[in-house]
Amino acid sequence: MKINTPIRTGGATCVVRLLIRCRTGRTGELMTARRAEALLRKPGQPRGISYLELFFDLVFVFGLTRLSQWLLEDFTSRRHVAVATQMVLLLLALMMVWVSTASITDLYDQRRPVIQLVVAGAMFGALVMAVTLPEAFGSEGLEFAGAYVAIHIGRGLVLVPALRGHEVQRRAAGVMLWYAVSAVPWIVGAASPEISTRAALWALALAIEYLGAALFYPAPWVHRPTPARWSIGAEHIAERYLQFFIIALGELIAVTGATDGAKYLASGGAAAGFFLAFATTVLLWRTYLYRAGALLHAAIAAAPVPARIVRRTLLAHVIMVGGVVAADAGFELAISQPLGHIDPTWIPLIVGGPVVFLIGRVLFGYTIFARVSQSRVIGALLLAGASPVMFFLPPLAVATTVTLVLASIAFTDVVVARGRPPKPPSPPGG
Repeated sequence: MKINTPIRTGGATCVVRLLIRCRTGRTGELMTARRAEALLRKPGQPRGISYLELFFDLVFVFGLTRLSQWLLEDFTSRRHVAVATQMVLLLLALMMVWVSTASITDLYDQRRPVIQLVVAGAMFGALVMAVTLPEAFGSEGLEFAGAYVAIHIGRGLVLVPALRGHEVQRRAAGVMLWYAVSAVPWIVGAASPEISTRAALWALALAIEYLGAALFYPAPWVHRPTPARWSIGAEHIAERYLQFFIIALGELIAVTGATDGAKYLASGGAAAGFFLAFATTVLLWRTYLYRAGALLHAAIAAAPVPARIVRRTLLAHVIMVGGVVAADAGFELAISQPLGHIDPTWIPLIVGGPVVFLIGRVLFGYTIFARVSQSRVIGALLLAGASPVMFFLPPLAVATTVTLVLASIAFTDVVVARGRPPKPPSPPGG
């Protein structure tokens, strides 16, 4: 007995210590999981637009203004295809920053300091992007690309450790992996002195990122990344999309009011251009919001896989916002030189912008109702078909034609809807 007692005592002590360690380890894991859980939005928590998101959107008003100004200066003095390609790449980069941040504010609790830090970091990076945007394909390419990469990698470096112990950490790490891969062509492209090489590498980087979003960021540690696993706040995401489109319209308002208004309003032609720019802004808003824009949240909420609709509408919004940015530059020309001889390079801006918007709006409507809006298709075809004739008209007459076509679309909507019950959303399956 004397011989066995120490052994038993020692064995019991080891067992007790092992139990204490296991219990302590489990307690630590539970505490870590609870801290990660605290970062997520809770069921029933309000999902309206927050002041933090409104603050974040201020940068994008500035960013779209810079993009419109750059487009106006370069489109009329350089090759159309090259400038249009660069404009699309810059817009896609801005849109990806906005969409990724909107996803963060939809999934996580914005009252938490960690989430506020992530949004503030994205806001600063977007501000740097906006400042360097005019020379992104020139001397400040590395600053632009560096800020873009820092936004996405920095977000992952904050969120992945903060979510330790929660299953959402795998998702955040998967997202970070895709942006880490795309960071290589971003930085290599920025270091390239050749503009064409830089554009090609940046296009590759954006293709990687948008492909990752379309596939829901698969990773070796994420088993079957299906869209059903992605929590979506229908009302919140719909409001954020609407808000981003309104930001683009706000840029058109800013252009209308900032084109040396007092000087130009003294001229009858410029005053007419000023009115047409405002009327076009209202009509673009009306064309976007009618039925499809107003029912986006209902379509997302009713869909079997809400995340799939959110990603489909992303493409439509990129196209629509691109069209609005081009229209911004076009109407600035119509206000500043309303009755002069039109430069052929202006037609793709004054007319092409609204045509691109209508194409995006057709895609958006199809996502909500699984059908094509005939009035919007006809309007786009009319503007595109009339473009050759517009080379012989003054800018004011071209802008008037655009406004009349948009007004006819709005009028057709009212006539078709008269006496008919509103149609519920019916997004396409698959």
